[in-house]
Amino acid sequence: MNFILRLLLTALAVVILAKLLPGVSVDSYLTAIIVALVLALLNFIVKPILVLLTLPVTILSLGLFLLVINAVIIFLADGFVGGFDVDGWLIAIIFSLLLSLIQSILFSILKTD
Repeated sequence: MNFILRLLLTALAVVILAKLLPGVSVDSYLTAIIVALVLALLNFIVKPILVLLTLPVTILSLGLFLLVINAVIIFLADGFVGGFDVDGWLIAIIFSLLLSLIQSILFSILKTD
């Protein structure tokens, strides 16, 4: 149940960011839910592999290269999900930063003790 709630909150964050950012578009709420599911799968499967492969660059950049990895994950989701479009690297980095911020706020509000 917790996973479904987090998935719906992530979909809500994707819709909010699509309305706020000019280079991001989502066709429907169902598309936002699919984007949230794809992002969860990519963060679970692909992101650890990318972090491991780019560890030297990440260390040299003091962790800032993780922003690029997050942008790559956003672009992969863009490629997998029709109806979700991100227009450029800067927008993808801003989208991933704001998505993380909104998720942390929403998840902290619904935190169960």
